[in-house]
Amino acid sequence: MRKALCAALGCVTFVGLSAVAVAQKPAERPADAARNTPDFTGVWTTYTAPGQGGRGGGRGAGPGLPLTEEARKKIAAYRALVSPSSETPGGYCLGTGMPGSMLGSGGYPMEIHQRPEQIMIVYEAHSEIRRVYLGDRVVRDEDRIPSRNGTSSGRWEGDTLIVETTFLKEQVDQQYAHSDQARIVERYRLEQGPKGEKVLFAEMTMTDPVFYTESVKAEKRWAFVPNGHLLPYECNEEAWIKRLEELERKAATGK
Repeated sequence: MRKALCAALGCVTFVGLSAVAVAQKPAERPADAARNTPDFTGVWTTYTAPGQGGRGGGRGAGPGLPLTEEARKKIAAYRALVSPSSETPGGYCLGTGMPGSMLGSGGYPMEIHQRPEQIMIVYEAHSEIRRVYLGDRVVRDEDRIPSRNGTSSGRWEGDTLIVETTFLKEQVDQQYAHSDQARIVERYRLEQGPKGEKVLFAEMTMTDPVFYTESVKAEKRWAFVPNGHLLPYECNEEAWIKRLEELERKAATGK
């Protein structure tokens, strides 16, 4: 790359000042756009300052949401189905999904790895991973596959990271139930707490013409954990151990 740059600069001396301007102002790349942006890298846990606590991910639609009649019927049918057993997706190693994951996944911490072209968010709960692509790395619509966390693309507006998530699967098993037509926009920025602590503020707006009569909003604040680490969340291993114990009992009892 250095040789290519030197070659470009060398040519400038022969073609005049207009070429100098072109050589010194290349097309913006993700690295250029993100050079002066905040760094969210690190481990974050729910910020619990008075009056600023965040909400957890939740299972089953929360109260007071502007749900459509279609959404109410689907949620009621889901609750009637699972209530007798009290079973949850988490009991089957299934992560919360958006927007529950960005709102805390039940109070578990998260870790952010930030690069100019991609921001990766690892939630300790169920080891859920989200990738937010920027610039040329943004996934084309035709290459997106519906999932519980959808596909996310990001851009910077000054010191604020804007993340848009689409291609979600319909979910009636979390606090903010939604259809597959949901669109989630998150805004992330750094704040400073009353004691000078580093706080990450996240604001979510979800629009869904199938499940909601108006946009739904929620906020979450995360506290930075210096030298923090995520713990293993081996849901699948636990299920396997329980299965082995079940087989041992059958072998011992013959039943």
